[in-house]
Amino acid sequence: MNFWQWVLLLLWWFLFFAYLVILFQILSDLFRDSAVSGWLKAVWILFLVLFPYLTALVYVIARGKGMAERQGRRIEQARAETDSYIRDVAGAKSPADHIADAKALLDSGAITPEEFAQLKAKALAA
Repeated sequence: MNFWQWVLLLLWWFLFFAYLVILFQILSDLFRDSAVSGWLKAVWILFLVLFPYLTALVYVIARGKGMAERQGRRIEQARAETDSYIRDVAGAKSPADHIADAKALLDSGAITPEEFAQLKAKALAA
């Protein structure tokens, strides 16, 4: 093989993998969209098998905006769930709770008044 044949082969592999990415995006969007009936999903899949490139192009043109909106909603939902989980695990305390914990440590003698003042300033700054 000469250089240009390698370049052409590399281009074809790139286009093939790009098509696979688009295909999996279409299939995942299709199966996650509850507004589309099962029959219509089956028709889309049938056309994706029979006329893959043309159907992928038509799908992206016809439903591209909806794909982006659904993906955005899924990302926001995942972010909200992650934030909620982090807050639950971290025990999202208010500054007053942190100061009360520091005061309990001061009263038990575990920290000095200077350390209590530092913890109190840190809690109020947050």
